[in-house]
Amino acid sequence: MHRGPSGTYLKQPSGSDAFQAFCPASLPPDPPLVFSPKRRKLLERATLALGRLDSITLLLPDPDIFLYAYVRREAILSSQIEGTQSSLSDLFLFEVEEFSADSLDDVTEVSNYVKALNYGITRMADGFPLSNRLLREMHAILLADGRGSDKQPGQFRTSQNWIGGTRPGTAHYVPPPPYLVEESMSNLEKFLHDETQPYQTLIKAGIAHVQFETIHPFLDGNGRLGRMLIAFILHHEGQLKHPLLYLSLYFKQHRERYYELLDIVRHEGDWEAWIDFFLTGVEVTAGNAVETARNLVNIFRDDGKSLQHLGARSGSVLRVYQAFCQRPINSIGGAKDFTDLSYPAVAAAVESLVTLGILKEITGRKRNRLYMYSDYIKALETGIGETEAQE
Repeated sequence: MHRGPSGTYLKQPSGSDAFQAFCPASLPPDPPLVFSPKRRKLLERATLALGRLDSITLLLPDPDIFLYAYVRREAILSSQIEGTQSSLSDLFLFEVEEFSADSLDDVTEVSNYVKALNYGITRMADGFPLSNRLLREMHAILLADGRGSDKQPGQFRTSQNWIGGTRPGTAHYVPPPPYLVEESMSNLEKFLHDETQPYQTLIKAGIAHVQFETIHPFLDGNGRLGRMLIAFILHHEGQLKHPLLYLSLYFKQHRERYYELLDIVRHEGDWEAWIDFFLTGVEVTAGNAVETARNLVNIFRDDGKSLQHLGARSGSVLRVYQAFCQRPINSIGGAKDFTDLSYPAVAAAVESLVTLGILKEITGRKRNRLYMYSDYIKALETGIGETEAQE
């Protein structure tokens, strides 16, 4: 549907380089979105896929293990869109204080993403509302150190930003001027909590993501926080018990179309084209997450069975194995912290797991060795590194 621009272009003087900044209209879209039979079918399929994702945790012996792993997978993918080159193994090594100085900036950025996302999950579990305050608090963690730490962490921007080009006058897109950011974000927050707005949670999440990206309220980190926002809306509205839907891989694989549709919403007001793309992404992403969870269940089941043949040692080996389910790269000392076993008992159990092919030693050192649960990490790596992306 062609509505015309979904906001207002404001001419901004900048010396001899005048430019136009775009200020989005308040939500919900006016006139309302049109739901054709095809679009309703897309919504139905996406909702069913989301329901399957929400129920998959019932299959897992410990849902927190999947959440731990999937949050880190998302951190890698979302940060790759912004140009980092870190892998899951890099992140796990960083978390046990083993990393290369060459990759420090990249892996710090990814680690901050994990911390910000986990902070938001904890705050909402404690009853804190999804709000601009929470987004600013998460942003402060996201940019706490490393790249972007000089870009006003935790604060809405007070200067003009732009996307593409070397200055606003040559930019592909210029978000609202800084004096309108607070008002624009306040309107977005009102939309998130407006119980009279007519849209189901999935549609609301898709609309809110575009609005956030259009406002671009921070000097850095908007893409990462905007992608988190989708999962947090679904979690806040009770659509997901755990915030497990992360669209970074889908947006990465369809990067050009993603940015094209954001422009189409701004220039033409065609929210429906975006919603079709978004709902398809939800269905695909939820299905992939379910498949990943099932693969992990199968890995844990098969490897767990192999431990049953160890006789009297099986109990201690199982406890150490469970430690590596929680932290797939770890040392003997680190695994010991997850058990009530002695260091020699943990060392013997790790050796048994290496002999069974479940773990492998990855340092080649005689002391301070690290061990990796390879099949676990491989199950999480699907899609990571498939395409090169820069933002």
